[in-house]
Amino acid sequence: MSQSTDGPPRVLILGGGFAGLYCARRLAGANARVTLLDRTNHHLFQPLLYQVATASLSPADIASPIRWVLRRQANCRVLLGEAAAIDPDARLVTLADGSALGYDYLVVALGVSHAYFGHDEWAPLAPGLKDLRDALDIRNRFLSAFERAERETDPAAQRALLTFVIVGGGPTGVELAGAIAEIARKAMPRDFRAVDTRAARIVLVEGSPRLLSAYSPRASVRAYHDLERLGVEVRLDTHVVGVDSHGVTLDNPAGKRIDAATVLWAAGVRASPLGARLGAPTDRQGRVIVEPDLTIPGRPEVFVAGDLARVTDPATGREIPGVAPAAMQMGRHAGALIARELLRAPSPPPSPALPPARPSFVYRDKGTLATIGRARAVGSVWGLAVAGYPAWMLWLLVHILYLAGFRNRIVVLINWAWAYITYQRGARLITKE
Repeated sequence: MSQSTDGPPRVLILGGGFAGLYCARRLAGANARVTLLDRTNHHLFQPLLYQVATASLSPADIASPIRWVLRRQANCRVLLGEAAAIDPDARLVTLADGSALGYDYLVVALGVSHAYFGHDEWAPLAPGLKDLRDALDIRNRFLSAFERAERETDPAAQRALLTFVIVGGGPTGVELAGAIAEIARKAMPRDFRAVDTRAARIVLVEGSPRLLSAYSPRASVRAYHDLERLGVEVRLDTHVVGVDSHGVTLDNPAGKRIDAATVLWAAGVRASPLGARLGAPTDRQGRVIVEPDLTIPGRPEVFVAGDLARVTDPATGREIPGVAPAAMQMGRHAGALIARELLRAPSPPPSPALPPARPSFVYRDKGTLATIGRARAVGSVWGLAVAGYPAWMLWLLVHILYLAGFRNRIVVLINWAWAYITYQRGARLITKE
């Protein structure tokens, strides 16, 4: 059964990521009953997820309970559950447990997951990095590899245990490779007796001609050289054609084999399958192709925001990147449009008839940054290229400011300061084999 239609209009937000959370916040004070549904109880600061995976931070440092974040918003309630189906005609969302939620406005911000390009059988062998479970799985594999190498007496098997292959040269892959190299070279050598962790081999495989393809060519070159200085082997124009429990097979050179106990996936994304059930056109990745105002064709009450939405910048004709600032801005835009219409009219349009003209979403690109280990970062800010220590300091500042909660900001800042001074990582815990 859907909810009662008595009372203020119902705004249902699916997903507690950046887009969903910022949409809910924008609706504070609106004449609406806002419901935010998420399958976890926490908002995750994904840009720092790789630091949990590489034992630099603990999960609680980058996650905050959604209920706590929205505790002062009287018109919003938070529900723990997973959406299983959407019926736009009936304005109904069915949950995995069989219950249902009705809506007058729907904001779908469910994000994306890993894409293995038709090889889903690789997923258990090469985990991706999208949520805390992924991060903890990677952390366990990463740390366990060194523990197993300490006990291994066969040189070839030990070399395989100390080999780490990261597939994908985007920001996640670059940051993972840099962090693993630094930890192996600086943080671990004194902790082991039978194995030299500085001999660890980190290989970053990228299928395109350069790293960080969404960044400027200059940033790509700088990232390449910074990784090389850290001891990372970078393989460009190279695709993984096989993954098994003992390593990977590459196509450049054809049939090249790398024996590795740890393979991590940072290449490609696939949209939530619920996006395809909205009846709107989708792209090859399953992202919903939205109207300029972020709604789907013929459904002015249904918004799609965040990574699930494919949005084209009307000014440049370029696709808006799937980054946290874009998701935040989309969430605010959808929330602002809904709040404005509810202020003008006590109830939303009863039919899919088009409402008065809405302003288009305009992405304000403040820049992009990617860190490559200690005091190294690349990117651009307001169109100006930045690199090295200044870019790294700017990256630190931006990420501290965007973290949810004062406690998390202080804890992360202290952890970073300690790691900078001592090279140590305080979350090197194996919690599950």
